[in-house]
Amino acid sequence: MNLPSIFNDVLGPVMRGPSSSHCAASLRIGRICRDLMEGEIKTVSIQYDPNGSLATTHKSQGSDMGLFGGFLGWEADDERLPHYEEAIQEAGLDISIHIEDIGANHPNTYKITLFNSSEMRELTALSTGGGMIEIIQIDGSDVSMLGDFYETLIYTKEADKIIPYLEATVDCDFIIKRNGRTPFIEIKSQSFLPVNIIQELEEKEEVSSIKQLNPVLPIFSRKGLEVPFITCAEMLDYNKDKKLELWELALHYESARGGISESQVFEKMRNLVGIMRTSILQGLKGTKYKDRILGPQSLGFQSKLEKGSLIQGDVLNKIILYVSSMMEMKSSMGVIVAAPTAGACGALPGAILGTVAALELSEEESIKAMLAAGMIGVFISAHATFAAEVGGCQAECGAGSGMAAAGLVTLAQGDLNQTLSASSMALQNSFGMTCDPIANRVEAPCLGKNIMAASNALSCANMALADYDALIPIDEVIDSMDKVGKSIAHELRCTGLGGLAITKTSLEIEARLNQQSGEATLAEASRKFKIC
Repeated sequence: MNLPSIFNDVLGPVMRGPSSSHCAASLRIGRICRDLMEGEIKTVSIQYDPNGSLATTHKSQGSDMGLFGGFLGWEADDERLPHYEEAIQEAGLDISIHIEDIGANHPNTYKITLFNSSEMRELTALSTGGGMIEIIQIDGSDVSMLGDFYETLIYTKEADKIIPYLEATVDCDFIIKRNGRTPFIEIKSQSFLPVNIIQELEEKEEVSSIKQLNPVLPIFSRKGLEVPFITCAEMLDYNKDKKLELWELALHYESARGGISESQVFEKMRNLVGIMRTSILQGLKGTKYKDRILGPQSLGFQSKLEKGSLIQGDVLNKIILYVSSMMEMKSSMGVIVAAPTAGACGALPGAILGTVAALELSEEESIKAMLAAGMIGVFISAHATFAAEVGGCQAECGAGSGMAAAGLVTLAQGDLNQTLSASSMALQNSFGMTCDPIANRVEAPCLGKNIMAASNALSCANMALADYDALIPIDEVIDSMDKVGKSIAHELRCTGLGGLAITKTSLEIEARLNQQSGEATLAEASRKFKIC
């Protein structure tokens, strides 16, 4: 069963770029590729399926940027990311991108072949939403690596001769992969094997090589991992004799999931809230970036707000301002927290921190609100998706709205049932949202949808505080949300093939931006990175 972590799956990563599914996830995949080649990559062949999302969006939404940055060993918030093309050329990497049928079952599938002077390795990976990944194949062998373990691959055609040695020396589970091009033993652990054991293995004639893949997630998994609950119904049952609020239940869950103390969970959330606040305040000073559609819209809004030219509504207007600022930071390659994704990074922090600012509430209250929101996000991640390529924008902005609604009720000192009711109503209101970014940039209608998501959260929070009846329990809403998202047409799930993305004006904007960035034609792009 999928056991999400608030700090892996829901809030995070801390990153730059327009899309966590494209930028941060691909960078994590690139980092694992780099480890697989022990840092020595010379030539790369990348395949994207024509029926997936990456074939049409890999350049404009940052997949190339993230993946190439990962090949270079960068972090997701590295300030060099906007200049990845020059860095790749300086590093002497020969990269080709091929759009061809690879039989992919997931829209965000990366099939990558890596070469250096001494070896060739193959890897197939998925971006599963919000920066999360799964490596599903290495060298022809099926695997399931999420980046939350230290992975050791012992390449050998005689695994049966190696296993007795491992059983006698290390306390780990071993998975033998026999069916691939090059068989290996996979070991998942919370730290790499001791150096002396690695050396002894390397000396065995049955072992051809050993690869060590570092984790790419902040919260690790472990053998025998258990959590106190994974559905809202289970949470309510767990809470019968405890009478905890949602933010306190989030502490219980994440402490068990991450193997860390509740105080450590609280402080990790404090750090993320601080990054979110810094991003918003920096965005309000104005942002600049050449390759984007919208300029800093928040500056005009702030000016009108200060002059009293807007329709009154102190909390709502502060929320709109904060959402706008966060989205502009994302679009200008500033540092943001994917919450729960980069494309939906404005709604949740904008709603929570905008309300905190308008009502002059404390940092402690904002942390509790974000923890409550994170718990709702865990349920969504476990039983639906944050990937717009799978579930449309309801999986991103819709999810952010449901999370924010619970956080706002927490700020208002509402009870547990009210937080769940608010979240249920906000999610119900978000069903069917399409993902059709204009000019293939994650700016518009994303900005408006984030503002709508935050506004919906505020309305649903007040409805819940007034004891409106949400009718449908949140577990059932999330299950329905998942089914509805998967029924949205492929063209309306972040492929750039439908909706606003293919309007005349959208195509004209895209052509203009391509000319400005020196990528006026596919032929020119092909000459740079051999796109076929």
